[in-house]
Amino acid sequence: MPTPDDERTVSALLQLYDEALPHVYGYLVRRCDDPATAEDLTADTFMAAVDAHRRGTEIGVPWLIGTARHKLVDHWRRIGRQREAMEELWAAADPPAGSDDPVDALHVRETMARLTPHHRLALTLRYLDGLPVVQVASHLSRSLHATESLLVRARAAYRQAAADLEGGEP
Repeated sequence: MPTPDDERTVSALLQLYDEALPHVYGYLVRRCDDPATAEDLTADTFMAAVDAHRRGTEIGVPWLIGTARHKLVDHWRRIGRQREAMEELWAAADPPAGSDDPVDALHVRETMARLTPHHRLALTLRYLDGLPVVQVASHLSRSLHATESLLVRARAAYRQAAADLEGGEP
């Protein structure tokens, strides 16, 4: 028989779920290859939240978004180990900051789709998620210097891909 503490815990987790679900799923669906993957990663994120809550961790929306980011990176790594070419993995990107123009968003998506998976991942973590280079390095299990080099190459590849889309020189 559930105790009053159990009922309060379940109630608090359900309230957090209702509040956070749009944020977590919204974060993931814009970065995944398909909605089903985003749904799976969202479920994994909330399961991790239940486990963490049982261990006494304070859970909130920022914690859930951080966990979703980790789940997404783990997903990309798994896909990378399963097949060398992850070209179809990540075709969605957020529009540039301050832009609601669907043409800009489409251009970003098309440009990002032309990049290698490692370049897409590095640029996503650094510029779409706004993480500092040190955290990007941590997520990618690379040194700071290697991550800085990767970002330089990724930005150059992005500029070249954008120029190729526009039919001109970078």
